[in-house]
Amino acid sequence: MHNRTAVSSAAPAPTDAAGHDGHRLSARKFVLHFAEMVVAMAVGMVVLHPVWMYVLGAAALMHNPYTGALIMATNMTVAMSAWMRFRGHRRRPIAEMGAAMYLPFLVLFVPLALELIDSGELMLWGHLLMLPAMAAAMLLRPHEYAHC
Repeated sequence: MHNRTAVSSAAPAPTDAAGHDGHRLSARKFVLHFAEMVVAMAVGMVVLHPVWMYVLGAAALMHNPYTGALIMATNMTVAMSAWMRFRGHRRRPIAEMGAAMYLPFLVLFVPLALELIDSGELMLWGHLLMLPAMAAAMLLRPHEYAHC
């Protein structure tokens, strides 16, 4: 009987101009990773909301549209960052993804202050705009997200 085990090559994997290994990017893994982060964000909102409301007694902060939006973004960022760390991401991509959570709200604070939108629209558009902001952060480093 012959041993049919693969023999490993001493030569390193080929790299492209950016220094990435020769693995193909997987759109499926990229989308799955995006979905995992959205789920982690939702878990953060559900789990951490009672901490703010009952443990920290911050109900008044939650009802203010500015601080409420920032608290909501923090809840999502904490959970998503923990998930990304668990998945082995480095600090910089985690920080970039965290910025993607806050940026939509910070931008929308201007039309809120000018009374062009109300607090409900702030929350709606802030959450909706997070998705393309997250995708943009992921597309900055496709190898970071397509191999997880």
